[in-house]
Amino acid sequence: MVLVHLQDVRFDVRDRILFHIKDLSIHQGERIGLVGRNGSGKTSLLQVIAKEKEPAAGTVTQRGTAALLPQLKPRKGKKSGGEISQAVIHETLSQDAHVLLADEPTTHLDMENVEKLEQQLKRRQESMVVVSHDRAFLDALCNQIWELEDERIRVYSGNYTDYEQQKEAARKHHEKEYEKYIHKKKQLKEAVQQKDQKAQRAVKKPKNISSSEARGAKGAKPYFAKKQKKLNQGVKSIQTRLEQLDKVEKVKELPPIKMAVAHEESLKKRTIIRGEQITGAAGGRLLWKAFDFSVSGGDKVALIGPNGSGKTTFLRMILDGAEGIHISPSVSFGYFSQMLEVLNVDDSIVDNVSSTSSQHQTLIRTVLARLGFFRDDVFKPVHVLSGGERVKVAFAKLFVSNANVLILDEPTNYLDIEAVEELGSLLHDYSGTVMLVSHDRRLLEHVATKVFAIRNKRIHSFEGSYLDYTKTEPQKDHDPLEDQLLKIETKITDVLSRLSIEPSEKLEEEFQQLLHEKKEINQRLE
Repeated sequence: MVLVHLQDVRFDVRDRILFHIKDLSIHQGERIGLVGRNGSGKTSLLQVIAKEKEPAAGTVTQRGTAALLPQLKPRKGKKSGGEISQAVIHETLSQDAHVLLADEPTTHLDMENVEKLEQQLKRRQESMVVVSHDRAFLDALCNQIWELEDERIRVYSGNYTDYEQQKEAARKHHEKEYEKYIHKKKQLKEAVQQKDQKAQRAVKKPKNISSSEARGAKGAKPYFAKKQKKLNQGVKSIQTRLEQLDKVEKVKELPPIKMAVAHEESLKKRTIIRGEQITGAAGGRLLWKAFDFSVSGGDKVALIGPNGSGKTTFLRMILDGAEGIHISPSVSFGYFSQMLEVLNVDDSIVDNVSSTSSQHQTLIRTVLARLGFFRDDVFKPVHVLSGGERVKVAFAKLFVSNANVLILDEPTNYLDIEAVEELGSLLHDYSGTVMLVSHDRRLLEHVATKVFAIRNKRIHSFEGSYLDYTKTEPQKDHDPLEDQLLKIETKITDVLSRLSIEPSEKLEEEFQQLLHEKKEINQRLE
């Protein structure tokens, strides 16, 4: 059953087309992940589907209700970002719409609440379109991916990993087509060269006769002229085939990054940061009890824990060299935070990044290209960039700086998936030390070689990858209320179906009672 249909929908921003969708539908049971670069129009598309914005052309037909969970959550008193996000999520889900449109629903949620939301959405019956840079979240929820690129939507079946595999298969196919194109082009060029050489030889006298004999040979000139003409026609024919050859562009492959990190060899595998009986507190509240820790050169440390558990406090204590923390004199910190105060908004991208770096310009330009800034893009002033683009510039500036220990506090917020993947690739290949706070599970899986986990007012140190850590982490007790909620939601779907066919007061009463029970369970689960 089609719940939403978009027909020839065009949406403009100022003087350019943001997207133009010829024919696209959302069917019952579809869970769609909407992906694309920052600025490609994902949020605008959700707003058009929800009928909160009017397209420049085309029609949006709804055969059911749609609820939009916005990316920018309204401020509510003194509540934290995570508390606000949870309140807005609960309010949106309580609408029981036929289609849920969720724009970055995991923003400000800690990992525990991301996983809780993931499970909650899995149990729900409505169709959904989800914009998220959390690839693990899209993997768990989606059975279809919409890619918004170059003003168009491309549809892929399966979850995000399936989409990645299909894209990789398409890339390999493109590579083969490019190789075939280059081979055919070379063949035709060689054929042109050979025929051209034969045409040139056709008017030369044979080696076994004299010049006078050649001039006197009856019919020699017409014969050689005809032969040359025929060969020239062959050359033109091949040149035409060469011109008509369907051009295949070479797949862009960005070069690997190999940069010089200060004191890399002397710090590698040596303890560079050590803490003895470090206690965390904020505003008179104990965050974690005293513990010892160490970080070695080349470690990639993931710092995880619920919102408010003290992750940023821990990073600040290291940066400030708090009492009990010993830091090697060879360590040079580079700190990334969402404040982006490191950028001069009047300077260009490349000037901002180069100002604190001793790396070669070629490497700086390569890093910027890996993060999506190509050719003349690097000369744009920072003040014209979007929030996500500024985050990428701030990270590039830090990455190529003279620091050898990177402290990264939530670097993925406001980045598109492509940028998050490149960030993970750059950090994975980085030969210095990294301490990273992030709720992006795929990023942590790709980067981390060590885990500091804050839970129950303790910090637990784990030697090994984040994936290994998740396998050893104690399993959370299953809440029987969740099973009860699933049963109620199944009953609600059944009652709604019967109400649409044969409405009655009895069914309406049952429906209202089920909604009341569902609300009570949700409140108890929170």
